[in-house]
Amino acid sequence: MTIIKTATAADEAAAIDAIVLAFGADPAARWSWRDPHQYLASFPRFMKAFGGKAFSNGSAYIIDGYAGAALWLPPGIEPDEDTMMSILQGTVPKEILEDVFAVLEQMGRYHPNEPHWYLPLMGVDPIQQGKGFGSALMQHALIPCDRDGGLAYLESTNPKNIPLYERHGFELLGTIQAGTSPPLFPMLRKPR
Repeated sequence: MTIIKTATAADEAAAIDAIVLAFGADPAARWSWRDPHQYLASFPRFMKAFGGKAFSNGSAYIIDGYAGAALWLPPGIEPDEDTMMSILQGTVPKEILEDVFAVLEQMGRYHPNEPHWYLPLMGVDPIQQGKGFGSALMQHALIPCDRDGGLAYLESTNPKNIPLYERHGFELLGTIQAGTSPPLFPMLRKPR
């Protein structure tokens, strides 16, 4: 049986490590930071700015043993955009920076205006993938969405993950792409 728990401050570093591993071959993450050293130095800081508020809001979930983690932001809680922009400006190759900001602008256009749960980051350690951990994390996190009648929103950065999200009720809204960026896929789920 998969054991999922709410991550505490003591779990934060290990949860972030699991997501860093999961995104090591992610099209969008590795387009942004192609150099392995730059990815390992920058992506954890970016993740904290993008989804780190989940830890202080009780909406970061981990699989026992840190096989995977999901960082959900409850309604009204937003990523730390100023820190995100600063990290991107200082670490992303200059030749793609304009495309990165264009992608972020498009992401903002798809973001729901009404209150919603937002999943900026979810990942499973590659050696643990295929064991149902992603589905377990998703099922666990969608309980409060359905209980409270809330929308759930995400952007899939990897087309291979779209079927997982669709199985959990997410619907594809469109495609986000700018310049040389890989496509991202905004998805919305209505409460059940």
